Amino acid sequence: MTENITDKIKIAVIGLGYVGLPLARLFSTRFMTVGYDMNPARVESLNKGHDSTLEVDDMKLQEALAGGRLVCTADMEDIRDCNFYVVAVPTPVDINHNPDLSPLIGASETVGAVISKGDTVVYESTVYPGVTEEECIPCIERVSGLRLNTDFFAGYSPERVNPGDKQHTVENIRKITSGSTPETADLVDRVYSEVLENGTYKASSIKVAEAAKVIENSQRDINIAFVNELSKIFSLMGIDTLEVLDAAATKWNFIKMNPGLVGGHCISVDPYYLAQCAQRHGYNPEIILAGRRVNDSMGAYVANQTIKLMLKKGIQVLKSKVIIMGFTFKENCPDVRNTKIIDIYRSLEEYNVDLTVYDPWASRETVKNVYGIDIVNELPAERFDAAIVAVAHGQFRRHEVDFSALLNPVHVIYDVKGILPREIIDGRL
Repeated sequence: MTENITDKIKIAVIGLGYVGLPLARLFSTRFMTVGYDMNPARVESLNKGHDSTLEVDDMKLQEALAGGRLVCTADMEDIRDCNFYVVAVPTPVDINHNPDLSPLIGASETVGAVISKGDTVVYESTVYPGVTEEECIPCIERVSGLRLNTDFFAGYSPERVNPGDKQHTVENIRKITSGSTPETADLVDRVYSEVLENGTYKASSIKVAEAAKVIENSQRDINIAFVNELSKIFSLMGIDTLEVLDAAATKWNFIKMNPGLVGGHCISVDPYYLAQCAQRHGYNPEIILAGRRVNDSMGAYVANQTIKLMLKKGIQVLKSKVIIMGFTFKENCPDVRNTKIIDIYRSLEEYNVDLTVYDPWASRETVKNVYGIDIVNELPAERFDAAIVAVAHGQFRRHEVDFSALLNPVHVIYDVKGILPREIIDGRL
C-alpha cells in the first residue's frame, strides 16, 4: 500500500510575507501547516483573517484558519513538532548592492533551534548557487548540533511569486524542486506535487535549482534594459518606442518587452546575487551589470524628460506643482519594496518642485516609514503643472482620472507605462 504522505508530514513555513503566506495557505489544503513569522503584528492581522499584502484572499485565509489545518504564530515553540520546514524570507541587497543574507541566516538559526533528527528543511528564498549548502546548512548544523544527510536533510525549491498577479498563483505554476540526497529530492518533489496543479521539475542538485532561479530574473532584467536603452535612443530621434516594438513584434521570434522602471524584490535584486557569485569565482560579469546600470538610471531619466517637456511649454519649473501617480513597484498591489518611483521623486526634488505622490494602493504609513515621504490615497482637489503616470494601476488604465480637472491649462503628462491615449500625453518611454 502506498504511504499516505499527508498524514506523515507536518509543515512549518518560516516567513509569512508575499511568498510564505500563499504557500502556507496552499500547503494547508493537504497538510497540517504552521506559519511562523517573527512580526507579532503581522501574525495578529493574519489571525484576524486579513492579509495586508492582498496575495491571499481573505475568505480563503479565514477558511484555512477556521478549518484548523493552518495556524499562524509568532511563537517559535509552535513549530518545534513540525518535520518539514520551508524557509521563505526576503533576500535583499544592501546600499552597495551586495547580497544581504541576514534574514536567511536568522531563519536558519530559527530552524536550527527547533529541528529534530529525520526532519527536512527546504529553502525558497532567491540566492546565488551555493548559499543553501555553504551558508544556511552550516548555520543549522551549528545551532542544532545535527549533521546534514546524517541527522537532517535539505532541499531547495525557488519561489516564483509575482505580486499582484492573480493568474500565475503559486498553486498553478510549475515549481523546481531539489534535494541534498536522491531520496530527499524525491520527498521534496512529492510534497510539492501534492498541492501544485501543474507539477514540478526535479533538478539534479540544489545548486542547479539555485542557479535556475537566479537567471530567470536576470534574463528579464537584461531584456528590459535593452528596450530601455532603445527608448532613450528613439527619444533622441523623435521615434515612438512602443510603435517600434509593435512593428518588430510581427516577426515570429521577436521577444516583445516594454521599457519601464525595474523595481521590486526580484528582477532588480537577483542580478546582483548572480554578479557577486561570478566575481567570487574570478569572472567580472559585463552584460548583467550593464543591464543593472541602465535600469537603475531610468527614474532620473523620466524626471529629466518631464522637466525638459515643461521647459519646452514655457512652464516655470521652480516651485511648479508636479503629481506622481503611483508609488508601488508594480501595478495593482501594495508592494513598495525597492520601488523605483522614489528615484523619480528624488530627481525632481533637485529641481525644487512642489511634489505630490498619489497612490490608491500603497500604505501611507509604510511609505513614510521606509522612504520618509508623504503620499496621498485620494486625488487632491488642486491643479498641477505636470503629471507623471508612473504605475499602471487599474484606476489609471481605465482612465478614471479627469486630467482636465487635475491639471492647469498648460501642462505636461508623461506616461511611463504607455497606458494613456497618445493624443493626451506629451511624452512616454
